[in-house]
Amino acid sequence: MRLDFRCFPSTTNPIAPLNPLSSNGIKNKIRFRFTPSPTYRLSVRCAVQFRPCIDIHKGKVKQIVGSTLSDSKDGGSALVTNFESDKSAGEYARLYREDELTGGHVIMLGADPLSRAAAIAALREYPGGLQVGGGITSDNASSYLEDGASHVIITSYVFNDGQMDLDRLKDLVHAIGKNRLVLDLSCRKKDGRYMIVTDRWQKFSNVLVNEETLEFLAVYADEFLVHGVDVEGKRLGIDDELVTLLGRYSPISVTYAGGVTVVEDLERIKVAGMGRVDVTVGSALDIFGGNLAYKDVVAWHARQQKLAI
Repeated sequence: MRLDFRCFPSTTNPIAPLNPLSSNGIKNKIRFRFTPSPTYRLSVRCAVQFRPCIDIHKGKVKQIVGSTLSDSKDGGSALVTNFESDKSAGEYARLYREDELTGGHVIMLGADPLSRAAAIAALREYPGGLQVGGGITSDNASSYLEDGASHVIITSYVFNDGQMDLDRLKDLVHAIGKNRLVLDLSCRKKDGRYMIVTDRWQKFSNVLVNEETLEFLAVYADEFLVHGVDVEGKRLGIDDELVTLLGRYSPISVTYAGGVTVVEDLERIKVAGMGRVDVTVGSALDIFGGNLAYKDVVAWHARQQKLAI
């Protein structure tokens, strides 16, 4: 039996409903309090993982400042692209498979046929090793899993019209199971609080990223993915406050993305997240046109795994 030790308790045992979460933007009349899971899911492993990424825009692997994405049809004049690769999504997937990196993210930055084809090619190159997001719904989620995704990543389908649509979330869990679902809680600061943003990070929801929200949503998801949108793609350094919040309050596995520029930033995430927050690095990597050596990040990842109990 394989014991996947993490540094947090499982949250699969909700008990009696308590107070409404209406002030937190969630369309639901209950909240849950959680207790640690039985001993069949022990969680004490403190190794932080590097989660690789493949961002796809119009069929090409790119690194884009996410906050500049929009659905406008003006040719994307405001779009800020840090890098466009001459390698295919499948080639990046093969690289990650060869380096034994798991839990990476394939993100379709648009629902066009070219991006979907590129994403599927990556999933088939590394079956079970990658998660996929972008335009995922309860109707198509299963097809991506059949194409090789370990999980599907959901944002705007659940967080729409500024609120959480709990019915859609429950439909997804019913369709594929919570163990195949990653909720993207990417957020920006507004009035001093982190708010989930949707629609390519252009629209604020009224759902806070805080202890209450993380506990509630852990019932429905296997993992969280959180981009610090204020620093994502800008190589400005990490959002320490957000990483600390995630490390302190997320009851399930959580991956942070945004602002990593040097290996020391990985250590900062490890410390701020108390060894409980995994990390994604994008535009800073040399394989995406940056200055941070991919091989150095892979070596850092390998050192973390040796620390696992």
